[in-house]
Amino acid sequence: MLLIGDELLSGQTQDSNLAHIAKRLQECGIRIGEARMVADNTDDILTALNHLRKRYDYVLTTGGIGPTHDDITADVIAQAFGVEISHNEEAVRRLEAQYTGSNYVLNESRLRMARIPHGARLIDNPVSGAPGFMLDNVVVMAGVPEIMRAMLEHAVSFLKGGTLEESRSVRVHLGEGDLAAPLRQLQEKWKNVRIGCYPSFSDGKPSGVRVVLRSNDTTALESAFKALLGVLREMSENVEILQRKE
Repeated sequence: MLLIGDELLSGQTQDSNLAHIAKRLQECGIRIGEARMVADNTDDILTALNHLRKRYDYVLTTGGIGPTHDDITADVIAQAFGVEISHNEEAVRRLEAQYTGSNYVLNESRLRMARIPHGARLIDNPVSGAPGFMLDNVVVMAGVPEIMRAMLEHAVSFLKGGTLEESRSVRVHLGEGDLAAPLRQLQEKWKNVRIGCYPSFSDGKPSGVRVVLRSNDTTALESAFKALLGVLREMSENVEILQRKE
């Protein structure tokens, strides 16, 4: 994930896209391996993008494809791949259809949203018309959450996922320090199961931890979870299985 925007780094806008995208991709068998947040700066976007697109199967970007001067993402994508960028006929048609009969004029600034790197595939935007696009393994979407979510639903239709990952979750009234050693032993035994431990608080005081196991190997996941429950029940009488499947 590459989250683009000065407003994100200044604290003026709180990002909600990453959590939504992570959950939606998880349903498709795609797991996010890294997320970066960069300013509306050509060099910063280019450096991050080139690193991520070479390392991962897909890179999903949000932000910077609107009508204003600081919306530079499309131009940077074109630069990264060494292709031209110009008004895409289909993108223009979609914008014309969107603005016909509206209270807004399809001026030159708004037509900037129809500038698409050559060779890119358009991503539908049923909310405001201006499409996102996919070039090679890079998926480019808007930063506005409502628009991004609509684009994502089209994008996932042509992303190739892997085996769906499942999880098991349990809560226990112990501290992280109490569980550190046994969880380490479990992790060493079940290397293909990711084990996470997350503390919770009530009235500013520790109230226990939630232990989550994740894997696309269901057999290993069930075995590890069973072993975890055995360890926890030896340590505490207060063990609550939250969800067998998340």
